[in-house]
Amino acid sequence: MKALLYIAISATLMMAAAGCTKLDVPVESQLTTIPNTQEGYVAATGSVYQKMSSQSFAVDFWRVIELSTDEAMIPNRNGSYYDNGSYIKWHKHTWTSSDLDAPWNWGYSSISECNRVLNLLSKADSSALRTQFTAEIRTMRALFYFYMMDLYGNVPITTYGSTASPTQSTRAEIFNYIESELLAAAPGLGAPSTVTLEYYGRPTLWMAYALLQKLYLNAEYYTGTARYDDAVTYGKKIMDESGLSLEKSYMNLFSPDNTANNETIFVAVFDANKATGNYFTRYTLHGTLKAKYGLNFSPSNAMCTSPEFFDLFSLAGDARDTTWLSGLQYDFAGNKIMNGSYQLNLTREITLTDAATMNVGAEVNGVSCGARSIKFYPDPNAVNRYQNNDIPVLRLADVYLMQAEALLRNGGSTATAVELFNKVRSRVNAPTVTSLTLQDILDERGRELAWEGWRRNDLIRFGKWEGSWGFKTGGEATTRRLFPIPATEIVLNANLVQNEGY
Repeated sequence: MKALLYIAISATLMMAAAGCTKLDVPVESQLTTIPNTQEGYVAATGSVYQKMSSQSFAVDFWRVIELSTDEAMIPNRNGSYYDNGSYIKWHKHTWTSSDLDAPWNWGYSSISECNRVLNLLSKADSSALRTQFTAEIRTMRALFYFYMMDLYGNVPITTYGSTASPTQSTRAEIFNYIESELLAAAPGLGAPSTVTLEYYGRPTLWMAYALLQKLYLNAEYYTGTARYDDAVTYGKKIMDESGLSLEKSYMNLFSPDNTANNETIFVAVFDANKATGNYFTRYTLHGTLKAKYGLNFSPSNAMCTSPEFFDLFSLAGDARDTTWLSGLQYDFAGNKIMNGSYQLNLTREITLTDAATMNVGAEVNGVSCGARSIKFYPDPNAVNRYQNNDIPVLRLADVYLMQAEALLRNGGSTATAVELFNKVRSRVNAPTVTSLTLQDILDERGRELAWEGWRRNDLIRFGKWEGSWGFKTGGEATTRRLFPIPATEIVLNANLVQNEGY
């Protein structure tokens, strides 16, 4: 089902980018044949998508942006996953410039790979294929810059082959660059009326519009100038022109075989054998759940959610409640799942025996505390710890909720905002509403988009980043809305200025 993109990814899986601390080093051992056919272009651009279908994205990047929110946490389970306090720092927002290298390294190696591929494509004969695939890679590069701007603020814009140390651009300049790249790329992108395997995991016009909508929704925070009207414009374009629709079953969006539904706009493609990196089940479930879900490996009992975030899932009839495991656990036949001499109990509460190390202690039910996500449903067909579930990056439900938010913020049609909000609610049989507040939208985004990588962005935009949850007491300086530029990068490049507060 995912064969087209796998051909491209498989061609580059063994050709990982070298030099993580170099901002724009040409990648060796990559495909360098100038393409002139559809197959050639697919192969030539596959290394860019491998950046999304990797552990660097689904584990290293994802952990930092999610474990710093209320959506996910890894308590110290009596020494397991203490990891020198890394997860405590992310949870409590006490990180330093030596703790957050992974997102920067992933982002800039991805940008460097886009630059290399674009340089290769520029040498091909002028054609419709060259126009389309160039537009796709420019859109991918804009996505990577969006992530870097969102996380680090003032960051460099790099070019292929340059040996000079790049200088930083302001966040407003990066914003303008992303906007101009997406607008320039848009006319060359495919605009399918339904989600097809041809474009699965690759940018379309609707991806560019969705990223522009998200860019404009955050513009007031990024640049100081609100652009909510523009967010509404691009949200409306998607809804009026794309032919996209909400998937009937919410859980189908995240199943092990979640290929090509008509809601997903852009997705990171994973496969247990060909595009490894999705470890959600391994890092989330308790080991005693192995038999229940027919797994071929033992989960490692690491991640859970905070009690405060879990409490969002309390709407009557909401199908999204089934994405969490909590309380006493039973197998599908109704038999108790035993954890030693105790029945496995995934408690909402997380009680510490040592606050300084965020340790839950050695008692068997203490070690197993915390509600667990099965949103990316455990894959019994995977022969190893990797999963086949693809990870949505942008989808129509997000567009609806962004549109509702932008309408509320710019004084637009409240009735339209309520209608869009209720479309998201109705799909999961949750109660509909007759009025709407921004807090309602933030809470609904939490329920709808949990563990999809947008919670940090949302909490900052709604002014909730400095709040308290779990064992984070809150009230930290607003400078923590940006991550520090890695100390190793400051040493390598004297042009880089560290973010305030670090």
